[in-house]
Amino acid sequence: MLVLSVGTTSVNVATPRCSWQLVFLIISCLASAAQPFRPNIVMDIADDLGWNDVGFHGSDQIPTPNLDALAYNGVILNNHYVQPQCTPSRAALMTGRYPIKTGMQGPPLLSAEPRGLPLSYKILPQFMRDLGYSTHAVGKWHLGYYRQAYTPQFRGFDTHLGYYGGFTNYYDYILQDIYPEGEFTGFDLRRNGSLAYELQGRYATDVYTEEAVNLIHSHPVGRPLFLYVAHLAVHAGNRGKLLEAPQEVINRFQHIADPQRRTYAAMVAKLDESVGEIVSALHRRSMLDNTIIVFMSDNGAPATDNQRPNIGLFPNWGSNYPLRGAKETLWEGGVRSPTFIWSTTFQQNPRVSTNLMHITDWLPTLYAAAGGDKYAMPPDIDGVDHWYSLQWKQPSPRKQALLNINERDRNAAIITSYETGISRNTWKMIFGKFKNHEFDEYYQDTKSPTNPPYNVQEILASPAGRALATLYPPSATDLTIRNLRFEATVNCGIGINYPAPNCEYRPCLFNLDKDPCERLNVADHNTAITIQMYNDLRYFRSMLIPQSNRGPDIYGADPKKWNDTWQSWAL
Repeated sequence: MLVLSVGTTSVNVATPRCSWQLVFLIISCLASAAQPFRPNIVMDIADDLGWNDVGFHGSDQIPTPNLDALAYNGVILNNHYVQPQCTPSRAALMTGRYPIKTGMQGPPLLSAEPRGLPLSYKILPQFMRDLGYSTHAVGKWHLGYYRQAYTPQFRGFDTHLGYYGGFTNYYDYILQDIYPEGEFTGFDLRRNGSLAYELQGRYATDVYTEEAVNLIHSHPVGRPLFLYVAHLAVHAGNRGKLLEAPQEVINRFQHIADPQRRTYAAMVAKLDESVGEIVSALHRRSMLDNTIIVFMSDNGAPATDNQRPNIGLFPNWGSNYPLRGAKETLWEGGVRSPTFIWSTTFQQNPRVSTNLMHITDWLPTLYAAAGGDKYAMPPDIDGVDHWYSLQWKQPSPRKQALLNINERDRNAAIITSYETGISRNTWKMIFGKFKNHEFDEYYQDTKSPTNPPYNVQEILASPAGRALATLYPPSATDLTIRNLRFEATVNCGIGINYPAPNCEYRPCLFNLDKDPCERLNVADHNTAITIQMYNDLRYFRSMLIPQSNRGPDIYGADPKKWNDTWQSWAL
């Protein structure tokens, strides 16, 4: 008799009566069973969503019950920082490196620009694939496509349904770029590289949600899933069709006077519904209890209101209030992102975390959560693994975060957290100006007597809330929810509208623990800290790779040459 042993399991095999093929089959099955039990991972990335556009940060104007249900049963990451614009944030997320080290720290990629995230870097889906994951991308790419080698399926994703550029309209999937040479317009929606004309006329958020749900339903049992859902919502579309949503959803927000803000609210509502549908699909497949869900925005909202001219090329009427600034700036409103992480690990102990975290941290953090060997991470990444600290409520392993250095626009910002005993001071230094000071103020205070009261029962009864309640006895009770919401709400007191300090010629310093709204420049009163952080910026500046921006290749990329579509055009 032959005894096979794998781990702690032994099997007696009577060799005269069974073939060696059966022996090998048993060994194979037992070895498979001994593999690490890896969690499914779903990343849900909103585009240009404001800090103040989710209920869990204290706003009553736009209900987000599904997002709130996950946030209140997970960890709300209240000091999570991103890059000020789309492409740099996505480059940081995928590589675990500050964009200054990949040359991606400048403006977002233009549709006709012959560059992309350098191919020399191994990125997040490739690491996940190494661990045995099925890897799927839905929605926005915006990391280059002028050559096919830069597109999602050549960079670690098994499938991709979405668009290669920075945005499209919500129904026709047309992307229009405007250059000095004129307007260039083309279709940009494809499934696995092939144009998906059949989806024209359907609302983008619904299309991407349906794809995510179908991927979950068809996912093979026994293999871990990495699902990257990068929504178009709530980015504006082309000029003339900036904001689009189904009219029946817009009609729900009659309490909002501004018609643009009302449409934006409907776009947020559709985004929230999408999250609920994805959670429900995971629940139906019995995958939810072994899934990690991360939600974030890639940067702050390009906020505006009707009291001043529209700001920027693609305003979406989002709100970062009470944080200063907007997308494209290094003020808090541009780089502090509404973010949470959910898993059953956290559901019995939900909380608001004030640990400093940066978008580069997700690569090593999720790799660790998936059971990956930390020594497989490149030693030169900037991301820090937070998985242990998230699980065990430990202090942040990150003490400093470079927000960006833009050597062409001559601006930079850095955050450093100093902890001494029971006290902590989080300092932020800003140097330079942004867009000639156009984005420096406070925009879209959404407080209004016409807002509906915050409805905890709507959160508990949402699709996400109902799904979570089946896993464990609900820990997010009415009282817990209201306490967490209060803790996650930034309150800067009375008299918030301080004029922006001038940081163009001398760096500004803010104590974010006492002044999260960046009202008071305290550099003159904290000389030693100012000098130290300025030297830290100089250190990072010494490692900077110049921006790789090249300008558009109009001749090669012109959609008219490609049947009015945006296509890879270079060999």
